[in-house]
Amino acid sequence: MAQQGAALQSYNNELVKCIEDLCAKRDELHRQILTEEEEKTKIQNDIRILTERLAKVNESLSKKMATRNEFDRTIAETEAAYMKILESSQTLLNVLKREATTLKEPTAASSSPPPQKGTKKDQPA
Repeated sequence: MAQQGAALQSYNNELVKCIEDLCAKRDELHRQILTEEEEKTKIQNDIRILTERLAKVNESLSKKMATRNEFDRTIAETEAAYMKILESSQTLLNVLKREATTLKEPTAASSSPPPQKGTKKDQPA
Protein backbone atom coordinates (compact mmCIF):
# COMPACT_ATOMS: atom_id res chain seq x y z
CA MET A 1 0.00 0.00 0.00
CA ALA A 2 2.88 2.27 0.68
CA GLN A 3 4.00 1.64 -2.83
CA GLN A 4 0.62 2.69 -4.17
CA GLY A 5 0.70 5.81 -1.96
CA ALA A 6 4.13 6.71 -3.32
CA ALA A 7 2.91 6.24 -6.88
CA LEU A 8 -0.17 8.34 -6.12
CA GLN A 9 2.03 11.03 -4.60
CA SER A 10 4.26 10.93 -7.69
CA TYR A 11 1.22 11.28 -9.97
CA ASN A 12 -0.07 14.12 -7.82
CA ASN A 13 3.29 15.93 -7.98
CA GLU A 14 3.42 15.45 -11.75
CA LEU A 15 -0.15 16.69 -12.12
CA VAL A 16 0.57 19.79 -10.01
CA LYS A 17 3.70 20.48 -12.08
CA CYS A 18 1.71 20.16 -15.33
CA ILE A 19 -0.98 22.51 -14.00
CA GLU A 20 1.70 25.04 -12.95
CA ASP A 21 3.32 24.79 -16.42
CA LEU A 22 -0.07 25.36 -18.08
CA CYS A 23 -0.71 28.35 -15.78
CA ALA A 24 2.71 29.79 -16.67
CA LYS A 25 2.02 29.32 -20.41
CA ARG A 26 -1.41 30.92 -19.96
CA ASP A 27 0.11 33.91 -18.12
CA GLU A 28 2.73 34.37 -20.87
CA LEU A 29 0.02 34.16 -23.52
CA HIS A 30 -2.07 36.69 -21.56
CA ARG A 31 0.91 39.12 -21.50
CA GLN A 32 1.32 38.67 -25.28
CA ILE A 33 -2.40 39.33 -25.79
CA LEU A 34 -2.21 42.54 -23.73
CA THR A 35 0.87 43.68 -25.68
CA GLU A 36 -0.79 43.00 -29.03
CA GLU A 37 -4.02 44.71 -27.92
CA GLU A 38 -1.99 47.80 -27.03
CA GLU A 39 -0.27 47.64 -30.42
CA LYS A 40 -3.66 47.18 -32.12
CA THR A 41 -5.05 50.25 -30.34
CA LYS A 42 -1.99 52.30 -31.31
CA ILE A 43 -2.23 51.16 -34.95
CA GLN A 44 -5.96 51.96 -35.06
CA ASN A 45 -5.22 55.43 -33.72
CA ASP A 46 -2.44 55.87 -36.28
CA ILE A 47 -4.84 54.76 -39.03
CA ARG A 48 -7.44 57.28 -37.84
CA ILE A 49 -4.84 60.07 -37.82
CA LEU A 50 -3.48 59.06 -41.22
CA THR A 51 -6.99 58.80 -42.65
CA GLU A 52 -7.72 62.35 -41.49
CA ARG A 53 -4.42 63.56 -42.96
CA LEU A 54 -5.18 61.75 -46.22
CA ALA A 55 -8.60 63.41 -46.41
CA LYS A 56 -7.01 66.84 -45.84
CA VAL A 57 -4.32 66.19 -48.46
CA ASN A 58 -6.93 64.99 -50.96
CA GLU A 59 -9.02 68.10 -50.34
CA SER A 60 -5.97 70.33 -50.74
CA LEU A 61 -4.95 68.52 -53.92
CA SER A 62 -8.44 68.87 -55.33
CA LYS A 63 -8.47 72.63 -54.70
CA LYS A 64 -4.96 73.07 -56.12
CA MET A 65 -5.82 71.05 -59.23
CA ALA A 66 -8.93 73.15 -59.79
CA THR A 67 -6.85 76.31 -59.41
CA ARG A 68 -4.22 74.95 -61.80
CA ASN A 69 -6.95 74.18 -64.33
CA GLU A 70 -8.16 77.78 -64.00
CA PHE A 71 -4.58 78.98 -64.60
CA ASP A 72 -4.36 76.74 -67.68
CA ARG A 73 -7.65 78.10 -69.01
CA THR A 74 -6.65 81.72 -68.33
CA ILE A 75 -3.24 81.21 -69.93
CA ALA A 76 -4.80 79.60 -73.01
CA GLU A 77 -7.34 82.43 -73.38
CA THR A 78 -4.65 85.07 -72.84
CA GLU A 79 -2.34 83.44 -75.38
CA ALA A 80 -5.18 83.26 -77.92
CA ALA A 81 -6.02 86.93 -77.37
CA TYR A 82 -2.34 87.84 -77.60
CA MET A 83 -2.05 85.98 -80.92
CA LYS A 84 -5.06 87.94 -82.23
CA ILE A 85 -3.36 91.17 -81.13
CA LEU A 86 -0.16 90.13 -82.93
CA GLU A 87 -2.10 89.28 -86.09
CA SER A 88 -3.95 92.61 -85.93
CA SER A 89 -0.67 94.45 -85.32
CA GLN A 90 0.91 92.72 -88.33
CA THR A 91 -2.09 93.59 -90.48
CA LEU A 92 -2.00 97.20 -89.29
CA LEU A 93 1.74 97.40 -89.97
CA ASN A 94 1.27 96.03 -93.48
CA VAL A 95 -1.53 98.53 -94.21
CA LEU A 96 0.57 101.38 -92.81
CA LYS A 97 3.59 100.40 -94.93
CA ARG A 98 1.42 100.18 -98.05
CA GLU A 99 -0.09 103.60 -97.33
CA ALA A 100 3.34 105.10 -96.63
CA THR A 101 4.65 103.70 -99.92
CA THR A 102 1.62 105.06 -101.76
CA LEU A 103 2.13 108.50 -100.24
CA LYS A 104 5.85 108.54 -101.13
CA GLU A 105 5.35 107.50 -104.79
CA PRO A 106 4.61 110.39 -107.10
CA THR A 107 1.35 109.86 -108.95
CA ALA A 108 1.13 110.13 -112.73
CA ALA A 109 -0.87 113.35 -112.54
CA SER A 110 1.39 114.95 -110.01
CA SER A 111 4.65 113.84 -111.66
CA SER A 112 4.43 116.31 -114.59
CA PRO A 113 4.47 119.97 -113.73
CA PRO A 114 1.18 121.80 -114.14
CA PRO A 115 0.81 123.56 -117.50
CA GLN A 116 1.70 127.24 -117.49
CA LYS A 117 -0.71 129.80 -118.83
CA GLY A 118 0.26 131.50 -121.95
CA THR A 119 2.22 128.65 -123.42
CA LYS A 120 1.49 126.85 -126.57
CA LYS A 121 0.09 123.90 -124.72
CA ASP A 122 -2.77 125.97 -123.32
CA GLN A 123 -3.68 127.58 -126.62
CA PRO A 124 -6.13 125.87 -128.92
CA ALA A 125 -4.75 124.74 -132.20
